[in-house]
Amino acid sequence: MARIPTAELRRYLLTGQICRRGCLCAFNFPASRPPSRYLSTQPSTSTSVPPTSPLRKQLKEQAKALKQSGAGKKKKKTDNQTVPGWELTVGIEIHAQLNTHHKLFSSATTTTLDSRPNTHVAPFDLAIPGSQPLFQPETLIPAVRAAIALNCNIQPTSRFDRKHYLHWDQPSGYQITQYYHPFAKDGKIVLYERDGIAAEDGGKIEVGIKQVQMEQDTAKTTAQPGEVQWLDFNRVGVPLIEIITLPDIHHPATAAAFVRKVQLLLKSVDACVLGMESGGLRADVNVSVRRAGETKLGTRTEIKNLSSFKAVEDAIIAERDRQIAVLEAGGVVEGETRGWSLGSTETRRLRGKEGEVDYRYMPDPDLGPVVIGNDLVDHLGNSMGALPDKEIDHLINNYGLSPKDALSLMLLDDGARIQYFYDVLDELEERLGPEEGRECGQKHALLAANWCLHELGKLTEETASEPGIAPNIDVRIPSVDLAAILYHLHRKEITAKVAKDLLWNVFRGMVKKGEITETIDMCEWWFKELSEEEYVDIAEKVIEGEEKVLGEFQRYKEGKSKAYPEGKLMFLVGKMMRAGPEQGMDPASAKRVLRQKIEDVLSKGK
Repeated sequence: MARIPTAELRRYLLTGQICRRGCLCAFNFPASRPPSRYLSTQPSTSTSVPPTSPLRKQLKEQAKALKQSGAGKKKKKTDNQTVPGWELTVGIEIHAQLNTHHKLFSSATTTTLDSRPNTHVAPFDLAIPGSQPLFQPETLIPAVRAAIALNCNIQPTSRFDRKHYLHWDQPSGYQITQYYHPFAKDGKIVLYERDGIAAEDGGKIEVGIKQVQMEQDTAKTTAQPGEVQWLDFNRVGVPLIEIITLPDIHHPATAAAFVRKVQLLLKSVDACVLGMESGGLRADVNVSVRRAGETKLGTRTEIKNLSSFKAVEDAIIAERDRQIAVLEAGGVVEGETRGWSLGSTETRRLRGKEGEVDYRYMPDPDLGPVVIGNDLVDHLGNSMGALPDKEIDHLINNYGLSPKDALSLMLLDDGARIQYFYDVLDELEERLGPEEGRECGQKHALLAANWCLHELGKLTEETASEPGIAPNIDVRIPSVDLAAILYHLHRKEITAKVAKDLLWNVFRGMVKKGEITETIDMCEWWFKELSEEEYVDIAEKVIEGEEKVLGEFQRYKEGKSKAYPEGKLMFLVGKMMRAGPEQGMDPASAKRVLRQKIEDVLSKGK
């Protein structure tokens, strides 16, 4: 086939013009004669082919029509939580990898993200004939901590079962789990508005946990071209807990909030060190719908291996809408297992839904019962420390943080940011002393929280892709240095701009640890505020020639405008800050003086 010239291809794509040279469609052939007798290289004068619109114009018209019809308008997530006339029911199964050194039934060590494939494997992991499972007691410690955090009842005796299925990721042909006699039952988690639940659930909702069971993980499968699968058996036998909820969730956002809360709880008690972003936690959701007013639950489908909070919410919405469409069309929802891909808009069928009979559950004859003493449960419960909800309440009530900021401190750096905040706060309060600390109330705590969240966040965002930058913020910026910066800022001895410059220099290693004050001295960055007369002088110069802006304040004073022109005032404050010396002006003082000067000018009728 001859190569199409670039110019012709461009005309076709952008304007819809087609070169007719040599084309049969360019001629009107008599029906009685074959077209081959009329082949010609001359352009046709026939007008039988309708003119075509440029492609770009067609797309523009389609987009305009879609916008006018309203079909192309993207719904907000708050609008996707309910469907009129229908009720959604969701149950969740969460698989979380436990924080242990050994596998569940072998002495092989657990794998890390950078481990070479098939290097952490024992004979039992590969189902070598003659090998036997040997329960590793240390795996029980993080599992019990997790169950306590989930408010479960720890069972004195639990047993292991075999769940049979044939797949290449399970060498023995069965998975060892705790189906009939799990080690923990009857738990609950309370989700609050700050956790991100749907508005329809009100201020809080309680989600019941049916059971928590221990089980072994399967091999990791990596797809290759040509229908080839690579298997890494490092993950076989890695200890997991499976958390199974009751069908208490009725909104997609609440389901995502539940998974997020579980991850936070597991990390806070050191039961699970890897989250969804690292593959250490996966969620399966069971979705069913029924018409409003019905009491019997609809047929449920299961969506497997959701790997992000957004995927949990989006997959539930897509599957709910699919089931409603099937029922409204007079069809029947089939019980099946479905899959979800990131970025997709609908779930896809994987296989029919397996049941208890399909898996042929049976007690494992090679493993005895697991006996958990009350002394172990009491010791782990007393040594865990404060759980996230109690910690967040403490931040809100004692330090005046907003619920959003308190939750962010708990989530950042896998829980390390909250400890960093406390370290900075302790250093700052030590510098302020008890008397000055009491006088400033919660201001110093809010100042420390703001910088630990937002200012440090800006630094990590700007340098996220740079090599050689340590991921731990306390390594790059020692808490003692940030506390020193905030101490001088709190006492108005430096400006906010100087404080940010100091933070950046510390982050880059340009200021040695413990030398914040010396650096300010050397660079002459101390704040020497202007006198009241100097502020007034600058304010008078700033408002000269700003009659239009002053007119906005005049209209507000005369009652012609309901809202005070705060934006105009800040515009003038910005001009004033630029007009004065950089190390001599405080924005709050400049705003106060400028507001008073404007009032004086308007009172004099100027």
